[in-house]
Amino acid sequence: MLTPVENFPALLHEKEQQKSLIIADLHLGWETNLIRKGVHIPSQTSKTLHKLIQLIDKTTPDSVIILGDIKHTVAKAELSEWQDIPKFFETLKGKIADIQIIRGNHDGNIAPLLPPTIQIHPSTGITLNTIGLFHGHTWPAQKLLKCRTLIMGHVHPTITFRDASGFYIATPVWIKAEYDNAKLAAAFIKSKYTKKSTQKIKRFLKKPKNNQLIIMPCFNDFLGGRPINRKAKGRKYVGPILRSEVIDIDEAEVYLLEGTFLGTIKQLKGIG
Repeated sequence: MLTPVENFPALLHEKEQQKSLIIADLHLGWETNLIRKGVHIPSQTSKTLHKLIQLIDKTTPDSVIILGDIKHTVAKAELSEWQDIPKFFETLKGKIADIQIIRGNHDGNIAPLLPPTIQIHPSTGITLNTIGLFHGHTWPAQKLLKCRTLIMGHVHPTITFRDASGFYIATPVWIKAEYDNAKLAAAFIKSKYTKKSTQKIKRFLKKPKNNQLIIMPCFNDFLGGRPINRKAKGRKYVGPILRSEVIDIDEAEVYLLEGTFLGTIKQLKGIG
């Protein structure tokens, strides 16, 4: 069973009395970018930690799986991240022993910042029964193409509302889209393999069926996101799966964190 946690950007996977809590995009240390621009604010890492601990207390999982972007800098780690991230995860380890991380595009040099008992997976992802988990800035691993559901982060989807005065309000949302697994496999083959090496994957094309892709909201409350209902010239969705155009993103369903279904992205484009 896979269910969203009401009012949290998190999913809970339950099977045979084992529960896994799934979140994405912590971006610890994002404040450093503002300091470079002359905006000085104290670290907000403790607030993100408090929110995650509150979520763990609410759901009592056996494991926590984070779909990438633990830190905010990309290739290196800032001094503040060297200070905050080890403390963050040492405290978290006191609440739950099994913590797994799938690398995101911001997670260069992440291993030295983490306790050695935390398992780090490649950005191409892992499987959890019939579910494939990956960050989203790369293609998922070949084995994930067998999954009935793919879950990714990376996009930070939000929706914007405009009031009568012209002010915009943005709120994080879930995106759920259907895709044809045969078309996705074909796009994967085209991007990854030469013609001589496609035989190994062609079995995915024999049984076309509709699967679903879930795009998670960003866990960090302080970051903005991509307003999926606003047009931006020359701006495309991030990640090869969405850029492949296999998924008709306009027909994807949009949900608020508390569970309200808002409509499809196509229907919402006129309100932002």
